[in-house]
Amino acid sequence: MSPQGRISIGFKTSPQGVDWPTLDATWARAGELVAFDSAWMNDHLTDPSVDRGGASWEAVTVMAALAHRVPGLTIGHGVLSNTFRHPAVLAKQATLLDHVTGGRFIVGLGAGWHEGEHRPFGIPLPPMPERFDRFESAVHTLKALFSDAAGREPGVSRPDPFYPLDGATNEPSPMTPGGPPIWLGGQKRRGIALVARHGDGWMLPAIPDFDIDYFRAKRDGILAEMANAGRDPAGFAFAAQIQTGTTDVSRAAAVEAGVAFAAAGATHLVLAMPARLGPVGLDALAQRVAEPLRDALG
Repeated sequence: MSPQGRISIGFKTSPQGVDWPTLDATWARAGELVAFDSAWMNDHLTDPSVDRGGASWEAVTVMAALAHRVPGLTIGHGVLSNTFRHPAVLAKQATLLDHVTGGRFIVGLGAGWHEGEHRPFGIPLPPMPERFDRFESAVHTLKALFSDAAGREPGVSRPDPFYPLDGATNEPSPMTPGGPPIWLGGQKRRGIALVARHGDGWMLPAIPDFDIDYFRAKRDGILAEMANAGRDPAGFAFAAQIQTGTTDVSRAAAVEAGVAFAAAGATHLVLAMPARLGPVGLDALAQRVAEPLRDALG
């Protein structure tokens, strides 16, 4: 994680519309740069920019394959879809990535949304509020499996309508006490309450527009909910995802947006670029967005 008081700047190259050699080379290049503190991708089985189909690598597998390319950087997903994986399986995956990265893996988690990558594969996408009920249960299940009690017999038991645990253990235990931090993507009333009470961070959705007012309103709502719950907000992460495009104009706009998000209370800036741009695109992202942002923010 970034030093206290310093805005963390990361890059995001999601695994859609890109071949493996390009993606691998991009993350290898990232490991040689000093401009970034973190590395990110999304989680889709197909291309979310279209209604159905499209090329995409599976995100947890890709993250495990690329983690060694970015030693010293925090890595995470913005965000994993709860509908794709049972939280017990995700807990095991996250525990491994926690060890692989030396404690620098973040579990970004959301409820799931894109019908076009659920129906073709027969993956249920329940209507709200059941989908959120499952999401909320998954967060509690992850925390139970990241606990000290889950690291030894008799394990942990948790009655739950969706993900019950009965003497479950998670061995080996995470290397991070309490498990990797969990950042959530909730937007509405129940989502804000969940992240304020049980999350370690909140991620602004990866939307094309730089909606500073939306970010500020959600941040204020989370902080108010944390105060109501008697929770100290120190150390809580507020991450703004920023689309940087492919041109000098779009990259300059991303710098302006990053400064504005930081002024609105963002602690982490995640700079997204099309993965197909490869290492050359990452160099441009570093030189024209990340470095100017660092100069502006200190």
